[in-house]
Amino acid sequence: MSKEEKGAFEENLEGYKGKINPVNKATLTWDKDLIFLGRTPRGFELDFDAEAQWGCIPTESLLLSIAGCLAIDVVSFITKMKAKITKFRIDIAGERNPTPPQYYTKVDMMLTIAGENITPKKLDRAISLSQEKYCSVYHSLRKDLKVNVTYIIEKEA
Repeated sequence: MSKEEKGAFEENLEGYKGKINPVNKATLTWDKDLIFLGRTPRGFELDFDAEAQWGCIPTESLLLSIAGCLAIDVVSFITKMKAKITKFRIDIAGERNPTPPQYYTKVDMMLTIAGENITPKKLDRAISLSQEKYCSVYHSLRKDLKVNVTYIIEKEA
């Protein structure tokens, strides 16, 4: 990436990340047993359930949040690098400490992507930017959490 392209790229990122509200609020309401309803200020809802019968377990939603944050960054960055994405998926696996607190010790993500003008160099740069600077979820977690991201660039059929 040339110096001019990098400058334009960083300038575009400021606009994207500049939309982030510095204070986030939500509500969590007890429904019954160990089931709770989470609601964002914009009205989006997520059910939490310790038994995973009526909703997700909070640690599952954390895995999705890590992947979601990386995905938003990577798609945004790759698009700004003049690539066109036609397929994007992340498979996530998290290893947890066996005794309380059962925090994640390691997260592996396999990113599968297809499209035009997608190169390993661009993908490595996008992942690096997300992990080192932009992914708020990743940077909100324990510093000893190891997050590994690998990828497959698929050819269009």
